[in-house]
Amino acid sequence: MSSIDIKLNVFEGPLDLLLHLIEKNKFDIFDIPIVEITNQYLSYVDSLEEEDLDRMSEFLVMAATLISIKAKMLLPEPEEEEEEEEDPRAELVRRLLEYKIYKYASYELKDMQMDAEKAYFKGDSIPKEVKEYKEEIDPAELVGDLTITRLNEIFQQVLKRQVDKIDPVRSRFGTITKEEIRIEDRIAEIREQTRGLSGINFKTLLEAKRGRMNVIMTFLAILELMKTGSIMIRQETIFGDIIIDSLEV
Repeated sequence: MSSIDIKLNVFEGPLDLLLHLIEKNKFDIFDIPIVEITNQYLSYVDSLEEEDLDRMSEFLVMAATLISIKAKMLLPEPEEEEEEEEDPRAELVRRLLEYKIYKYASYELKDMQMDAEKAYFKGDSIPKEVKEYKEEIDPAELVGDLTITRLNEIFQQVLKRQVDKIDPVRSRFGTITKEEIRIEDRIAEIREQTRGLSGINFKTLLEAKRGRMNVIMTFLAILELMKTGSIMIRQETIFGDIIIDSLEV
């Protein structure tokens, strides 16, 4: 039997010791040389010091199990067997494999914990005035009973009319030029057009500008003016026209 260099109190239990001996000797876990592994295991148990007596019981139980398996494997097999008996080592192999899975899973979790300890997160640094900011005007109050869905329906209707006006043949002629439109310019235009006025029809304002991009910019400009409290919209009847009123003098 080869000499064993084992430090005491480094194993969590008998399965941990057995797995160490199997890996140290490069034994096949599915074909454990039970005689040799039992002898090495008993050598370790014999080396336990008195202060380890509180841990002796679990190691002695495993020693008894190994001796029992060893005895079964050394007994001659009956000449005639009705059924093939299970390998006496099968239950031990199952327990070792299960323990090995959990052991190496614990290593992975430990590595993840160590990696997490190296991660640092930036603390809350949002200025107090930003966190406590509240809009002076609630857009919901300006819209009233109207919904963004209804506004979008009207917007889509206007876009469809713009498409319907296009001649499918003539539209292919001529040179297409890029429209240079800025949302800031359209906001300024609408603000100037509606300043001090009330009762302006939403559809009329959308259709005042030709071209798909102009319609889109007009719609966005109206939403922005609602948000800033420059205008408000109302609807006298369900599905009726949407009316824009200026809030600026």
